[in-house]
Amino acid sequence: MKILVILAHPDENSFNHAIAETVVETLHKSVHQIVYHDLYREEFPPALPSNEISKSASLPPLISSHVNDLVSADGIIIVHPNWWGQPPAILKGWIDRVIRPGTAYEFNEGDSGEGVPNGLLKARAAVVFTTSNTAEERELSVFGDPLETIWKNCVFGLCGVDNFYRRNFAIIVTSMPSQRGDWLNEVADITRRYFP
Repeated sequence: MKILVILAHPDENSFNHAIAETVVETLHKSVHQIVYHDLYREEFPPALPSNEISKSASLPPLISSHVNDLVSADGIIIVHPNWWGQPPAILKGWIDRVIRPGTAYEFNEGDSGEGVPNGLLKARAAVVFTTSNTAEERELSVFGDPLETIWKNCVFGLCGVDNFYRRNFAIIVTSMPSQRGDWLNEVADITRRYFP
């Protein structure tokens, strides 16, 4: 399978990078084709210009390449921290510019964009690994876990990828090396489960 891996964290020594490295190593062992994008290292330009909004817009080569990687993927794995209940801005910009109408989703003929879209992505599964410094109970009771809603319903559900799983690792700032090692083993297990 062709698996698209997207990483969005600026610190190369972060646990997010360790997660992404574990994902890539695990996918290599399963002999998958991997397309890997570290958005910060690649300096992905997140701002959506007005001339790209139209479904028929002519896209810059970089954006077109990312769109092609997305629509040709059999599976998708995204790794990022929880910042203010949202993905980092660079990843939000990737969503804005790459998950496009006509390629990732469409509206029925005659629908002016007010209805329920049809998902077009061919990916069979999507996995999102997130990290945070908020305890799970507080995340659920106070914030309502907005990342679960964003990824499961607003992104992948909308684009037709119903086989979705998200795993959040917390609390990173106080975690010990042994705990992080156990978490990375879990990352490998989840990756193998969804992309055997």
